[in-house]
Amino acid sequence: MNELTLSVSQLNAHMKALVEADPMLSRVVVRGELSNYKIYPSGHHYFTMKDAESSLKCVMFRSSASKLRFRPESGMSVTAAGRVSVYPRDGAYQLYVTELMPEGVGDLQVAFEQLKAKLEAEGLFDPAHKKPLPAFPRRVAVVTSGAGAAVHDIIRVLGKRWPLAKILILPVRVQGVEAPPEIVGAIRYANRWKLADVLITGRGGGSMEDLWAFNDERVARAIYESEIPVISAVGHEPDVTIADYVADRRAATPSNAAELAGPEIEDVLALIAQDGIRLQQAMGKKLDLLSRRLSDLSARPALTDPEVYLGAKRMALDYARAGLSAAGEKKTADCRRRYVELAAKLDALSPLKVLARGYAIAEKDGQALRSAEDAQVGDMIDIKLAGGCLGCIVEEVRNG
Repeated sequence: MNELTLSVSQLNAHMKALVEADPMLSRVVVRGELSNYKIYPSGHHYFTMKDAESSLKCVMFRSSASKLRFRPESGMSVTAAGRVSVYPRDGAYQLYVTELMPEGVGDLQVAFEQLKAKLEAEGLFDPAHKKPLPAFPRRVAVVTSGAGAAVHDIIRVLGKRWPLAKILILPVRVQGVEAPPEIVGAIRYANRWKLADVLITGRGGGSMEDLWAFNDERVARAIYESEIPVISAVGHEPDVTIADYVADRRAATPSNAAELAGPEIEDVLALIAQDGIRLQQAMGKKLDLLSRRLSDLSARPALTDPEVYLGAKRMALDYARAGLSAAGEKKTADCRRRYVELAAKLDALSPLKVLARGYAIAEKDGQALRSAEDAQVGDMIDIKLAGGCLGCIVEEVRNG
């Protein structure tokens, strides 16, 4: 019996050829749960699909993964389409995925919810970051398709409501893969050159896929970073995009965005007219008040008969001068009397008065002697009298 002997590589290559020759395995759709999902630096995605009983190794090359519009995660139920083949190095078969769809909802809806949760967690939807719209804009920049109905609606409505504003159109594509970079570029260009006081970005209605450019993370971050207040006007009332959450104001339609961007000129003119009437009334009241005050002032004696007024003031001045003079004289007399009293008391206590009565003061070296013990025999002492001073020498000291 002749047996065919093969190397491992030859057998794996043969199995690969057999699997790839099966038409059914060239295009299969598999439903399962993602597990151990990993993205390598090369851009390839490696994961496992499993159900209650089995598992299947899968790979999604970078070219196919770049078309994903949502972020696959372990535990997510998905449907994968691709071909089955054998990886010769390991001798294991695996599914080479070209398409990946979440179960239950479309991939766009999943991508929308994922991005919404991510940006909300970062604070891009925080009301505290919302900028107020200017009350009377002078320039309005519109980032939208130059050929769509949206731009014509904005021009028509804004031109009628607030014709004082200059409208600047920044035409961009609003659908397709090229749309997000163009929208981002237009928003940043308007901010860099400060082209407008308020910016409108959006487009007319369509499917979720048609509106997807306004669910792009790059567009959301450009709106968030804009120093110019941004009004998002995408689709119709039921249509909600990420741009609506990030923008400073959301408009139900492009026409509604034009209404939000500028006031109704008729309302402004009516308000100006009302303010004019109120100003006229206020000025009339002010003039009446000033007129009455002028009449009161002109009736005062100082203006009607200045001589009488000045005479009364002179009389009051004379009375004040007389009162001040009398008060000064009284104060001087009181001070003089007090001085005499104090001088008399001081004179009565003066040691000179004692000397005048025949007493004397004995001093040694300028210090008064209070006891005989303060001097010794031979000391020079001064005897002060009422009429002069005697220099003496102590010949004897007696105590008692």
